[in-house]
Amino acid sequence: MARTKATLGQGARLTDHLGASLLARVYPMERVIQLLDKHECNSRRVRSFPASTVVYFSMALSLYPEAAYEDVFAAMTQGLAWMQGVTTFSTVNKASIAEARAKIGHAVLRELQAQCCPALAVIEQHPDCFYAGLRLVAMDGSSFDVPDEQANADTFGYPEGGRGPAGYPKAQCAVLVECGTHAVLAGTIGAYRDSEWSLCQSLLPTLNNTMLCMADRGFNGFEHWQQASQTGAQLLWRVAKSRNLPVKKILEDGSFLSTIYRRDKKSENVLEAIEVRIIEYALPNMPESEPRYRLMTTMLDPVVAPAQELAALYHARWHVESVFDELKTHLRQSRRVLRSKTPDLVRQEFYGWMLAHYAVRWLMHNAARQGRKSPLDLSFTENVHLFRRAQPQSGAFPPSKATKTKAVVCTTVTKRRPP
Repeated sequence: MARTKATLGQGARLTDHLGASLLARVYPMERVIQLLDKHECNSRRVRSFPASTVVYFSMALSLYPEAAYEDVFAAMTQGLAWMQGVTTFSTVNKASIAEARAKIGHAVLRELQAQCCPALAVIEQHPDCFYAGLRLVAMDGSSFDVPDEQANADTFGYPEGGRGPAGYPKAQCAVLVECGTHAVLAGTIGAYRDSEWSLCQSLLPTLNNTMLCMADRGFNGFEHWQQASQTGAQLLWRVAKSRNLPVKKILEDGSFLSTIYRRDKKSENVLEAIEVRIIEYALPNMPESEPRYRLMTTMLDPVVAPAQELAALYHARWHVESVFDELKTHLRQSRRVLRSKTPDLVRQEFYGWMLAHYAVRWLMHNAARQGRKSPLDLSFTENVHLFRRAQPQSGAFPPSKATKTKAVVCTTVTKRRPP
């Protein structure tokens, strides 16, 4: 079946085009060029579509999932041209864009995320983003469809159900999120049948001793716990009710100390042991809740971290689910399938997707800080729209006055709360 070419829409104006120079504020051109040089994929001569532009274009794909490659490129280059103080911008065809993307690959964007996506919250301004001085973060996984091409199917695989394989191959991802700002601090992508922990292992280097990391029941094996705790971060993970966790000492707040073990697979002899604290609780007057919840934590002192506080705190982990909703529904406008037809370009598009989301959250955080609001009081959807059109609109101002327009991106767009 012939495909209908997507466009930016009948009424597309300059003010509806992508704010590429806003992306360049979050991901400076100098850093992009350094990484291109490091990975030996920078342009060797001046081109109409230099390698640095490919990096920003990869982010733009997620901001305009409904638009054709050529239209996204044209919208993006207007912002970059204005940022660089020029009045003209080039156009290229779809084949040239595909060729340029293939030369860049995904490693540059993956490393750009590692270098340019730090945590955003400051404890003095947003104390609710912290607990006992620790930054609240959460990690979790999800899956998404990729184009039904043989290379993608071979690399990522199909989910299988009672009626056979699904219509599209699926990739799986894992992210580490700052709960109070919804900023994605790290992300990774793998095959659909990769274990969630194998993906989350690559997120561990982002953890440190300033963080309290929350996770759901998928991560409670001894090796998982040991590897995550060795980062220095404190952990608060939900564990299966069926897991054998003997009571070693009952604490004054009703929680208890226990021990988890690593055993020899053949002899069952104990090789290593780690002391943990277990918190069990129920949610009264909530018929849909489970009869009992069980948490495991590295925070052993009930005075520093009372059980009731940790039980209430754990439910902030739902913020990571909200981030997946922002990524899939609001940023990509419910488009089911990524565009890229090869595994390497799927990975490139994935990291561009993560970088675009962080850029929107970065701008929202700055606006919230200036307006003395919580970043979560601002509407993500409305600020995505503002992000898309803000930069070409600022082309009415000379570049020397750009700093005067930076704070207007999302200061007035507030999430509507139900009465």
